[in-house]
Parts: sequence; structure tokens; C-alpha cells
Amino acid sequence: MRKLLLFDNMQVKLMLLFFVFTLAPLCTVGLLSIRSAEELVLSMVTNQIEQLVTDKAVLLERWISERKADLEVIAGSSILKSMDPRQITPYLELVRDKYRVYGEISVDYQQPAGAVGDAERKPDAAAGERTEQAQINVPLISDISMSPDRSQSYFRISAPLLGDTGEVRGVVSASVGTGTILAVVLQVSLGATGECYLVNRNGTFLAHREPARILNENIAQSESFRNIFSRQKRGISYTDYRGVEVIGASRMVGGTNWALVVEQDREEALQPVRELRRYMVLVIVLSTLGVLFSAWLLSRYVAAPIRRLSEAAHSLARGEFAKVQIDPVGRRDEVGLLNDAFRDMLGQLQDRQQRLEEKVIRSEAELKETDVRLKQSQQAATRSQQMAALGQLAAGVAHEIRTPLTSLKMFLQSIDSEMEISPESEEDLQVAMTQIQRMEATINRFLDFAKPQSPIFTEVDVHELIEDSLLLVSPRARQQETVMKVEVDASLPTIRGDRKQLGEALLNLLVNALEAACVRGEVKVAVSLVTLDEAGAPQPLVRIDVTDSGPGVAEEVLANLFDPFFTTKSTGTGLGLSIAAATVRSHGGRITVHSHDARGATFSMFLPASSEGMLKDHGTDPDRRR
Repeated sequence: MRKLLLFDNMQVKLMLLFFVFTLAPLCTVGLLSIRSAEELVLSMVTNQIEQLVTDKAVLLERWISERKADLEVIAGSSILKSMDPRQITPYLELVRDKYRVYGEISVDYQQPAGAVGDAERKPDAAAGERTEQAQINVPLISDISMSPDRSQSYFRISAPLLGDTGEVRGVVSASVGTGTILAVVLQVSLGATGECYLVNRNGTFLAHREPARILNENIAQSESFRNIFSRQKRGISYTDYRGVEVIGASRMVGGTNWALVVEQDREEALQPVRELRRYMVLVIVLSTLGVLFSAWLLSRYVAAPIRRLSEAAHSLARGEFAKVQIDPVGRRDEVGLLNDAFRDMLGQLQDRQQRLEEKVIRSEAELKETDVRLKQSQQAATRSQQMAALGQLAAGVAHEIRTPLTSLKMFLQSIDSEMEISPESEEDLQVAMTQIQRMEATINRFLDFAKPQSPIFTEVDVHELIEDSLLLVSPRARQQETVMKVEVDASLPTIRGDRKQLGEALLNLLVNALEAACVRGEVKVAVSLVTLDEAGAPQPLVRIDVTDSGPGVAEEVLANLFDPFFTTKSTGTGLGLSIAAATVRSHGGRITVHSHDARGATFSMFLPASSEGMLKDHGTDPDRRR
């Protein structure tokens, strides 16, 4: 038989086609999702930063406007116009004590009045500003400076002192402490790397969360400075003064040459996108493995029967009729029809060959004919024995698979109907019957998880639900000597839901609690009515707490506890808690878990109380048990 090359193999071709047509859309959607998520996150962060810088700039402008208004009010005072130092000095001290944001406040009159202030006057750069102020009639603001001990920052603001006829008679000057307002302005909530700072047009820091940079560091040569003061279109991302790529926005503070800047490191801002990319890569890898396995199964399903027919055809071409055997495949598709047609052809060829051999045998001596017949009889007997053994084996397997549970159920039903047993044994019998039904339904759990059934809503009595579940787990609790404590509020309303599904979810929690409590442990079931704020409106909920005395749940396990196929047990599918959580969610509720520091865990089911079954109104804290 001619050896097939790799890409001449039909199974390989089918696998490749299935692989390409399945994964190509997934990879395309993944890449588009990552790109869209990056653009969305970048847009959201940019809008947040722009809103922050606008709000901070408006706040700072308003605060500066208030200081200007204060100084204009002071300059318009009749006391300052009197030019009497005995009245001016107490007035300025009163103003400073009242506003608490001003340091030195002084008044410079044009000659011959001189200067009057609330502090000792020393020549400094501010004197030049006050001299310049005397020539104009609008307030002036200096750059922010640091006090000699660098304990606080301040700036000087000056306003003209006008006479009755509007002429400039002097200037009122005050130093304004900026510590309080800048502490508010510089505080931003943008993760660990978000920051806000203030610079002037020379590129010098006027305010920064790191005091050592203020008035000591200049960023005029950085891309940040060009992005702040450039008249061209500003970029969303750029390299800041630290050489780190950031997302930022800036606004000029009205009435000053200051620029307020808010920035956040791009790496931190796009962290959700990187996490999405990692999850997408994981999904693609898992999907690739799943697709490869599925493609292998599909190609094997299609190509294997054809390959067997091809091998049989080559054997027939070599005349090896006795070696060829084609079994029925039990399929009604094209492959099944081809297999059946080939089997018919093989039967006809074998019959023809057999007839030819018989003619040759009849022409030989009687001894040979007898010997041939004897061999044929022996072969027929062997085949009959094989078929009989195969039939017995098939019947035994069918019996072993079909009858055990049915026989056990009929036996228990016979005991229940024909024998008188004690109430305790009757209870155990009912539990055994229920467990047999659970065994029959276990295989359906995977189907329930893949395609969950819609709940059939009825009015469910919570007391009966608890009693039925405790009845099922009580034999196991007695076996492992576990103490079962039950606290049920007597005035519980009914809940509207599927009794069977809710019972299975509660039973799952009880079984998990017994497994965690181990021998001589304790399991506590507490049921109460609580009120939670759902969608801004209070809603009565029935809360069912199942608490065990086991070792608790590890912190790293809590996040994945309700994930499908996740389990910390050596046995089990990891579907119990995920199915229970899905069941409660389908009823409009939820399941929470709380571990008590290696001293057990509490699983809480919150189910909406039926409005028709409410007995009375209850109000409580959602996190506090009644």
C-alpha cells in the first residue's frame, strides 16, 4: 500500500480546516476587543484627567479671585485713605487675624506719606512690585515663593490705593500663604502614580507633592513643558519630566502665568488592558487545545471508517478475501451507506470465491473433500462458540449496567410494603430511597450545568425546605458524630421558587459543611428575615446561613470558590457550588461565603421573600443576623 504523505492524509486536512475556521474568528475578535478596550480605557482616563485639571484650575482661580477681591476691599477702605498710621496698623492686624491666610500686609503711599504696615518693613523684591503697582490700577500677583525655613509657600498680591478722584495714591500689598489651598489642589485620586503640580512659564515648579522639587527643579527642556505651553495640538500621551510615559492634561490658571498639570503613568492607567490581554491569551490557548482535541475527534469520526475501507480494498485487490472483515458502523450518513455497500460487495466476492473453491474441492479426491468439510465444520463450531461467548458477555454487561439500581430500588420498596419496621428504620429507608434517586440524577448534573433547566416557580415554605434537607443529611451527621444546630425564625415568609432546585442547592451547602466539619464537629443552620437595599429600594430577603467548624477557606481560594470545575478536594467535579450559585441567581438571590480565620466558614444564601407570603414587615442591617 502506498504510504500517504502528511498533507495527503484526510484526517490531517480535516483537522487543519476545523482548526483554522474555528480559531480565526476567535483570534480576530480577541484582537479587536483588546484594541477597543485600550481605546476605551484611554478615553476614560483622559476624560477623568481633563475633568480633574479643570476642576482644580477653577478652584484655584476662584480662590485667587477671592484674595484679589479681599485686597481691593482693603484698598477701598476709608481707614487706608485717611493715611493715619494709628488707625491703619490696627486695621491691618484685624484683617490678617480675621482671614488667616495673609502674612504681612502693608500700605505704601506715594511721597510724602511713606509706608505703613503691620510688620517690620525690609527692602526686598516686593518693594519693586509695589512701586510698579503704583503706576497701574489693577491687582498684581507674584510667583509662588517658599519661606526661608521652607515650611510653607506663599505669593504676594498687590492692589492700587485710589484717591477720591481716581488717582493712584499708593499700593496695598500682602503675602498670601498657599499651603491650605495647594494641599487641596494637589490631592488627586488617580491610583498610585497620579499627581498634580503647578509650574510657571519658565518651567519652575511652584507646587509639587515632593517639596524638594519646588523652586529647585526646572522642566523647561522636557516634553511635559512643551506639551503644557505649546500652542500646537497637545498629545494625550507624552514623556514627563521624569522620563516616564504618562497621560496628562493641563490648564492655565486665569490671571496668572501658572499652569496646573494632572498626570498619571500610562502603564498604570492601562493595567486593565494588560490584564484583559493576559486573559485573552489564556482563553486562546485553552481554546486552541480544545479545538485541537475536537478537530481530532471529528476527523477521526469521518476519516477512520474511510481509511479502514481503503485498507480492505487493497487487501481485496491482493486476493486476501479471508483476511478482510468489515464491521457495521451503525451510522446512517454517507459514510455508513458506503460501509454497508462495501460489506455487501465483500459478501458477494467471498461467496463467489467460496463457490469456486467448492468446485475445486469436489473435483479432488473424497479424502480431501472430507477433510475440507471437516475443517469447515470446525471453523463453524469455533465461530458459534465465539458468538455465544460474545452474546453472554454482552448480556452480562447489559444486566450489570441496567439492573443494579432498579433491583435495589424494588428491594427497598418491597421491604417498605411487606415488612413492619420501626420509625427510625422507616426514616433510614426513606433516606436510602432518596439517595438512590440522587444516584440516578447525578449524571444529569453535567447536563444541568451545560444547559440549566428553567425553574418552576411555586410558593415554597422555608421551614419545610430546611427540614427536608436536614432529613437527607442526618444519617451522615450521626455517622460522623457531628452536632447539627438549627435556628429558624418562626415568622418566616414563604419564598417563590423551584423547590427541587433550591433543595439541591441547600443540600450541597450542607454536605460541604459536613465534609469540612469532619468527625465530632459542628454544623449550624440559621434562617432569618433580613432587609437589603437592592437598586436603591429596601427588599425583604430570607437569609440561610450554613456554618461549619472546619478549618475555614483559604484567602486565595475564596475568589475562585464558585468557578466551574474548581475544587480543593481529591474527588469531585467542582460543579456543586457553581450550580448552587447559578440556581440562587436564577431565583434573584445570591450566595456569599465568609471564612472565620481557620475556625470554620459560613455560606449564606439570600433569597427574595414572596410578596404574597410576607407575614409582617422586618427591617435589619443586611450584614447582621436577626
